[in-house]
Amino acid sequence: QVQLVESGGGLVQAGGSLRLSCAASGSSGSIDDMGWHRQAPGKQRQLVAVITSGGTTNYADSVKGRFTISRDTAKNMVYLQMNSLKPEDTAVYYCRAIVRLSDGTRDGSWGQGTQVTVSS
Repeated sequence: QVQLVESGGGLVQAGGSLRLSCAASGSSGSIDDMGWHRQAPGKQRQLVAVITSGGTTNYADSVKGRFTISRDTAKNMVYLQMNSLKPEDTAVYYCRAIVRLSDGTRDGSWGQGTQVTVSS
């Protein structure tokens, strides 16, 4: 497992920008994928963006062209730059990391979440 701490959420007007950060520490193995998910009230948690250890990225269709995920492997950090925010982006954003353990298995961890609220 790994401990994940998010920061950077807040209240922003539609059209604005926010940058989320997630710091990983205490990993029991090497960190493979890191990503961001979000959960709006009354809805299921959904993938927003993911980045592999090799730098390959994937985005939800709803955020393509507006959000950018990046990673600093040396610092065990992952970031989500969110531009052109819309009210429908309002949600709790969770950081996720997949750790590869010494036996070859993979284990996932979640951060505690950070609230993003976009006003219209």
